[in-house]
Amino acid sequence: MTAADTLLVVLWIGLTLYTLFGGADFGGGLWDLLAGRADRGQPQRDLIEHSIGPVWEANHVWLIFVITLFWTCFPAAFAPFAATLYIPLTLAALGIIARGAAFAFRKVSDELWQRRMFGAAFAFSSVVTPFFLGTTLGAVASGRIPPDIPEGDILASWWNPTSITTGVIAVVTTAYLAAVYLTADARRAREPTLTEAFRRRALITGLLLGALTLGGLPVLRADAPHLFDGLTGKALPLVITSGTAGVLSLALLLARRYLLVRLTAALAVTGVLWAWGIAQYPSMLPGLTAHAAASGTTVLHPVLWALAIGAALLIPSLIYLYLVSQREKTPHVEHCDH
Repeated sequence: MTAADTLLVVLWIGLTLYTLFGGADFGGGLWDLLAGRADRGQPQRDLIEHSIGPVWEANHVWLIFVITLFWTCFPAAFAPFAATLYIPLTLAALGIIARGAAFAFRKVSDELWQRRMFGAAFAFSSVVTPFFLGTTLGAVASGRIPPDIPEGDILASWWNPTSITTGVIAVVTTAYLAAVYLTADARRAREPTLTEAFRRRALITGLLLGALTLGGLPVLRADAPHLFDGLTGKALPLVITSGTAGVLSLALLLARRYLLVRLTAALAVTGVLWAWGIAQYPSMLPGLTAHAAASGTTVLHPVLWALAIGAALLIPSLIYLYLVSQREKTPHVEHCDH
């Protein structure tokens, strides 16, 4: 395996981690939106805030990592990617900024109208941001980013059947992951009502995600035949693994095995991402392979050393952060006047 291949694998690992962790944060915002009015939805919002509050900034480290690694190691692909897709990328960046600011301001707001305003901004950004990020993935997967920057279409590249389908799937995926994770969090917090509420949501979104994924195959066959051929060819084992993990996740939810379902749900989503990567490899953009897009060894080798040193420092810190954030939450207590 060459240095370029190794860094491409590392980049894909970063994308996977951002999807699993950052994606669940976005999904939490969607469930925050659907929690209901202030009084009825407050227990759900408290659980969501407790679950994502300590880690939501850390989860975006993976997005920064992916972007930095992409432009440093594969500049010939990153330049047309960023130049052609600057509209959805800018909208996604604004969504991330608005979401983070609204989440922070809502926590320190005392007035109900302020909490509602910031809550609406947080929830809305949590929905549109993964959609626009999904459309950029769809643009790359469908081969609509030409290596020659002037040839890129700044609208049709990301507003097409494959990209829209991918954007919708991205939103539902975040909702599914969040519901699965929140089910376990509610169980650990000894909140049976919330546990059942998020369990039902996980089942519904899991079924919806499966239907959308299957329904997207005809779209790919018509709109992105090269990707479809790869998914049904060399990447088929991963596609089957993803589907099997998805079905198993639904069975575990029915059996109320909330810890195991976190693993199978993550495996189902991971399988889709890696199936796409294998289906498209070695091409990054039409006519541009990963090796052709990569920087020289004078850049790639130092980056590999920097990643090894950085991982030794960062990964234990993140593991500790996630373990601390999983400590039991004090059960919600109903207050009443005596």
